[in-house]
Amino acid sequence: MSRTRWRRAAAAAGLAALGLLALRVLPHASLREQVDTSTAVVDRHGALLRLTLAADQQYRLWVPLQDIPPAMVQATLLYEDRAFWWHPGINPAALVRSAWQMAQGGRRQGGSTLTMQLARRLYGLDSRHPAGKLQQMAAALWLEARHGKREILEAYLNTAPYGGNIEGVGAASLVYFQHGAATLALPEALALAVIPQNPAQRTPRAGGPPELEAARHRLWAAWRDAHPGALTEATLPPLPARGRAQLPFAAPHATDMLLRQAAATPWQAGAAAPRATLHTTLDLRMQRTLERVTADYLATRAGLGLRNASALLLDAATMEVRAVVGSANYHDAAIEGQVNGTLGKRSPGSTLKPFIYALALDQGLLHPRTLLKDAPTAFGPFTPENFDGQFMGPVAAQDALTRSRNVPAVAVAARLSQPGLYQFLQRAGVSRLRSEAHYGLALVLGGGEVTPEELARLYAVLANGGTLRPLAYTRADAEAHAAEAHAAKAAGQAPARLLSPEAAFITLDMLRQTPRPDTGAPAQPPIAWKTGTSWGFRDAWTAGVFGRHVLVVWVGSFDGEGNPAYIGLEAAAPLFLRMVDALRAQGLDPGEVAGALPADLRRVEVCATTGGPPDALCPARTTTWFIAGKSPLGPTPTSLSPGGGHRAVWVDGRTGQPLCGPDAARQPHARQVVVESWGSDMQRLFRQAGLPRRQLAGDCAGPGDAAAAEAPTIVSPLRGVRYLLDPRRSEPLALRAEASQGVKTLHWFADDGLLGRSAPGEPLAWRPPRPGRYQLRVVDDQGRADVRELLVDVP
Repeated sequence: MSRTRWRRAAAAAGLAALGLLALRVLPHASLREQVDTSTAVVDRHGALLRLTLAADQQYRLWVPLQDIPPAMVQATLLYEDRAFWWHPGINPAALVRSAWQMAQGGRRQGGSTLTMQLARRLYGLDSRHPAGKLQQMAAALWLEARHGKREILEAYLNTAPYGGNIEGVGAASLVYFQHGAATLALPEALALAVIPQNPAQRTPRAGGPPELEAARHRLWAAWRDAHPGALTEATLPPLPARGRAQLPFAAPHATDMLLRQAAATPWQAGAAAPRATLHTTLDLRMQRTLERVTADYLATRAGLGLRNASALLLDAATMEVRAVVGSANYHDAAIEGQVNGTLGKRSPGSTLKPFIYALALDQGLLHPRTLLKDAPTAFGPFTPENFDGQFMGPVAAQDALTRSRNVPAVAVAARLSQPGLYQFLQRAGVSRLRSEAHYGLALVLGGGEVTPEELARLYAVLANGGTLRPLAYTRADAEAHAAEAHAAKAAGQAPARLLSPEAAFITLDMLRQTPRPDTGAPAQPPIAWKTGTSWGFRDAWTAGVFGRHVLVVWVGSFDGEGNPAYIGLEAAAPLFLRMVDALRAQGLDPGEVAGALPADLRRVEVCATTGGPPDALCPARTTTWFIAGKSPLGPTPTSLSPGGGHRAVWVDGRTGQPLCGPDAARQPHARQVVVESWGSDMQRLFRQAGLPRRQLAGDCAGPGDAAAAEAPTIVSPLRGVRYLLDPRRSEPLALRAEASQGVKTLHWFADDGLLGRSAPGEPLAWRPPRPGRYQLRVVDDQGRADVRELLVDVP
C-alpha cells in the first residue's frame, strides 16, 4: 500500500476515532434517564413496606452498579455474555455459533449480547425476523458508542425481565427474597441470573418450574468451573412462590404521605438520579403491633360506637417516627380509612394542661405540692367547670394535673406571664392558630386545634429536657437534622428551648403519678401520660412518654360527629396503655435514655396539707421537687390559693369553746389545739364531700389575724358580664361572696346604698331598680371589702 493510501487510511481512522469520541463526550441523556422506575419504601431495618409501579406498570427498581454484589454481576455475565467487556456491542462469533446450532437442529442458543438485549428493551424492537435483528444490532453499536460499558451493564441489570411485570435485579430481590439487591447471597444471585433468558418458563412459582431448576444447575456447573475450589456443593434454595398479590402494603398512610412528598419534587434532567429506595424511620414490627392492637381494641368496643382511631409513635431520643396508624382500616371507606388522622386538626381537650404547669414551674408560680383552689371561680365572663361537675376544694398541683381538674388549670394559666400557653404553642410551631383573643383562657381546655403529629412533638419537648426538635420520617431527614444541629452547635447557637430542663423533668414526674384505670395505681415501669376529651365528645385523646418513646392516640370520627363514649380516660387511655404494654412485651421499648438530673433540681420538705414550708403546726410532712431560684417558698399567689392553713388556738378542754385574750393559756382547763383554717367556699365544699373541717364557735381573731386574712371575694355577679333587666321576669339577681374563716356576716352595697346582709357563700336576692352602671361592694364584719362593677341593660 502506497504512503498516500496509508495516510488516507490513518486520516479516516482518526476521523472515525474523533467521531466516536464526540459521540461519547457530547452531552446526551444517560440510560437511567430513559427508564421509568419504581420506588421501594423500606423501614429502618430495610424491610419492604411498599414497592410502587413504574409508569409502564412494571416493578422496576433502579440500583446503581456499585450497589449490586459482584457475584450477581459475574453470574449474569457468565450465563449471558462472557465476552461483554471486549465486544463492541455485537459478538459475531456468538451470532454465527447460534445460527449454526439452529441450522443443525440443536438446542436453541441465543447469540444476542447484553447490549443487544438492552437495545431491544429500550427501543421496543422486534428481533424475531432478520430486519428486526439488524435494527437490534445497529442499536447495540449505537449504545456502545454513546455509553460506557459500566453504564450499559447497570442499565441491563435494572431492566432485564425476571418474570411477570418484575424487571431489574432490585425489584426481583425484593419480590423473591424480601431484601435489597445489595445483600444478595451467591445462591440467590445464581438463581436470578438464569431467569431473563426465558422468564415465561422460569418465573418462580410453587413447586419450582423444571426449566428454572435445570438452568440453575447449568449455571452452577459453569460457576464451579470458573471458580475452582470456591464452593464444594450446590446450596441453591428453592425460590419462594411470590407475586404481585403478596407484595407488602404496610404503613399505608405514612408511605402515601412520603411518596406524595417525593413526587412533589420532580427530577430534572441532568440532575443526580433520584433515590429508588426511600429509607424511612418507621419500624415495621412496631407498626404492625400498633395496627393489631388497634384492630383488636376497636372490635371489642364496637358496641359503643368506637370505630376509628389514629396513633403516632415517636422515638424522642432521635425524633424519628416509628409508626403511623392513620386510621383503623385503610381500606374501609365507611370510616374514610384512607384519611391520615395523624395530620388532622382536632380539639386536644386537656392534653395541653401539662404545658400550663410546666410554664408555671418555670415562672415560679408553683411546685408539685403547691395547694391550688378547685372551687367555682369566674375568670371574667369565663366560668370553667370540671368534667365531673364537682369541685375538690384544696388540691395539690400534682393532683390537679393527674386528675385533670379544669378550674385550677385555668387559674394557673391566668397567672402566667410571657410566655403564656398561646405563645408557647406558637413557638412550638403549632400551625393555623387564630388570635390569642379568640381563644382566651378556653385554650387551656382544648379551645384550639392541634394534629396528633404536633401533639407528639410537644410531648417530645418534655422528654428532651425542654428543647424543640423537628420530626424525621426518613433517614435523609434525620441525617439533615443532625447535620443542622451539629452546624448550629459549632456556630455556638443554642437549640430552641421552650422549657427549662427542670420544668420538663418535674412535669413528666407529675404525669407519671397518674393511676392506670385498670389497676388504680401508677404504671410500672413508669408511663407519663395525660388524657383529653374535646367539647361535645368529638375527640378522645391520650398522649404520653414511656421509655424513650412518645405515643399519641386519638379515638373519634373523621366527620366530627360526637359520641358520649369519646371520653379520653375511657376510650383512648385503654388503647394507649394496651399499645405500650404490647410494645414492652415484645421487647421493643429499650427504656429511658440515661441522663443526669438537671442542675437546679432539688428535693425539699414541705407541709403535706398546705404545700408551704413546714412549721411546728404542720401535722404531716412530705418531699417534693423544687427548682432552685424559681419555685415559691412562701404562700401561693392569692388567685391560685384556697386560703388554707393551720392555727394554734386555746380552747376549754371541757366544752371545746375557744379561750380568748392574753390570759387564755392560764385559764382553768385550757388546752391548745391545732385547727385548719379555710374560707367559706372551701368549708362548703368540705361539707358537700362529707368531710367537714372543725370550726370554733367563737371568734378570737385579733387585729393581726384580721389583717392577715383574705378579703371577701364576689362570686356572683360575674366580672365583665352585661345583665339584661327584663321587667316581665321576676327572678332577681343572686349576689354571693366567699369569705375567710371566722366571718359571719357580709354587707352588700350598690353605689353606697345598703342592699342587705348575707352569710358567706349564701345568696342575697336583688333586683336592680333601673338600667345603668352599678358599683357593687361587699364588706365583711372585719371591714375588708371587694368591689365589682355591674352593667344592667334592657333587652
